[in-house]
Amino acid sequence: MRNFQKSSVWILAAFFVLCLGMVPALSLEVEYDGIIEPHVVVELGSPAQGIVAKVNVDRSSMIKKGQTLVELESSVERAAVAKASSMATFDGEIALQKAQLAFAKRVHGRVKNINAITAHDKDQAATDVALTGFRLKKAREDSTLAKLELKKAKALLNLRVVKSPISGVVVDRYVSPGEFVNSQPLLRVAQIDPLRVEVIVPAQMFGKISPDMTATIVPELPMYAEQTATVTLVDKVIDAASSTFGVRLELPNSDYQLPSGLRCRVRFEINENDDEVK
Repeated sequence: MRNFQKSSVWILAAFFVLCLGMVPALSLEVEYDGIIEPHVVVELGSPAQGIVAKVNVDRSSMIKKGQTLVELESSVERAAVAKASSMATFDGEIALQKAQLAFAKRVHGRVKNINAITAHDKDQAATDVALTGFRLKKAREDSTLAKLELKKAKALLNLRVVKSPISGVVVDRYVSPGEFVNSQPLLRVAQIDPLRVEVIVPAQMFGKISPDMTATIVPELPMYAEQTATVTLVDKVIDAASSTFGVRLELPNSDYQLPSGLRCRVRFEINENDDEVK
C-alpha cells in the first residue's frame, strides 16, 4: 500500500511538471505617451547663389521626389547650353581633315615610286600625310572637348534648379520670386509616409522591446482610428537621470490621412513568463 502511495505521488508530480511546461506565456499590455513625427525633415538650400525666378510650391503643397520646386534666374546658363549644344554637333573640321588626309595619301602613293621626283618632294608628300593625320586627330579632340563643355554647361544650368529629394509635403516656404539667395534655406519639406513615432519608456522595459515588434498607436484625436506600427530602433543606452530609454517606430501613412505632430498612446503587448512588469 505504501509503495502504491509513493508511486501515485511521483505520477502526480510528473503530471504537474508537464502541465507547467504546457502553460502559455502570459501577455501584458503596457501603454506610454508618444508623438507622431515626419519620417524625414529637410531644409532645402540652393547649390548656387542668384535671384529667385520661380517658386512652384507653397506651404502644404504635396510634392514628389525629383519635382522642381524653385528655379533661379538662368538666362546666361541657358545661353551657354545653347552655344555648347551647337558646338558639340559641329563635325565640319573632322570631315575636312579626313578629305585632306585621303588626298595626301594618294599624292604620297603616286610620288614615292617615281624616280624623277626629288627626295625632297617625296619627303614633303610623306610629311603632308603625317601632318594631316595630326590635324584630324586634333579635330576629333576638339569635338570631344565640345561635348564635355556641353555637359559642363548643362551641369551649371542644373545648379539653378532646386528639386525635391523626397516625396512628401512642404512645411515652410522662406523665399519669393525676386529675392537674392545665397546660403539660406529656401523651403522646409517633410516625408510623411511612413511616419515616425517616438516614445520614451521606463528602464525596466529594457530588453522586452526589440526591433520588428509591433505596437498599437492610438492618436490623441478620436477621429483617427488605431494604427499598427513596427519598432525600428531601440536605444542601447539608458538615460541615468530619468531612468528611461527611447524607442522609435515606423507607421505607414500611404494615404497621407494621418498628420504628423500628433500626440498618441503607444500600446505594447509584452510576453511575460517569470518576470513581472512594474
